[in-house]
Amino acid sequence: MILDRFLLTDHVAVVTGAGRGIGAATAVALAEAGADVVISSRTKDDLDAVAERVTATGRRAHPVAADLSDVDAVAGLADAARREFGRLDVVVNNLGGTYPRPLLDTSTDFLEEAFRFNVSTAHALTRAAAPIMLAGEGGAVVNVSSIMGRVSGRGFLAYGTAKAALAHLTELSAYDLAPRIRVNAICVGSVATSALDIVLTNDELRTRMERATPLRRIGSPEEVAATVLFLTSAAGGYLTGKVLEVDGGLQAPNLDLGLPDL
Repeated sequence: MILDRFLLTDHVAVVTGAGRGIGAATAVALAEAGADVVISSRTKDDLDAVAERVTATGRRAHPVAADLSDVDAVAGLADAARREFGRLDVVVNNLGGTYPRPLLDTSTDFLEEAFRFNVSTAHALTRAAAPIMLAGEGGAVVNVSSIMGRVSGRGFLAYGTAKAALAHLTELSAYDLAPRIRVNAICVGSVATSALDIVLTNDELRTRMERATPLRRIGSPEEVAATVLFLTSAAGGYLTGKVLEVDGGLQAPNLDLGLPDL
């Protein structure tokens, strides 16, 4: 049956930024498809709540509370999967994010920190995971990028540059790791996570964003998680080096930060 292609029975996945939002929804989705999951973020209480949701599916969760801005810590998640579950098949580099700033307030250090948090961490985990995947049946990597990596908007210089680099890292990694490891990315738009709390709790801002989105709504973490499942399962087995746009049809930012002309 075609639905069997979406199963990840007895696979092992690592999901970063898994304490809430897209990462949490992804960890649960992969577990529902049959995978055991290493989940990691900074906050233990968040991870414990997600671990309960994973175990409720009948699969195993291994929470790792860590500062994942440390590339050694994020790389160590690959070995944690090997030690805990004996294999590694799926990596979801969901870690990322950078506060918006005007260009003149964006120091070189801030830009480099954005690159490290969004790009270097993904590279570190993928590099650590690849030998373990290759020792088994191969695997799949999904990097979570952003619409701001492909469109322009004031205030997003550091974040957008980093996410654009992550998308191209995906394409380059896919060539290096083919044919046994597939690497794809998701370019997300506005999704109802805690990062958008200030918008979701403001009716005027939310309405403005929804009207500027062709599908006229904010996306859900589960919709992104479903795309991750597609890309990491046999259903997406003939895709590598691709960046899927899960953004409600956006071709421009749907939130103007109101930064004035200089």
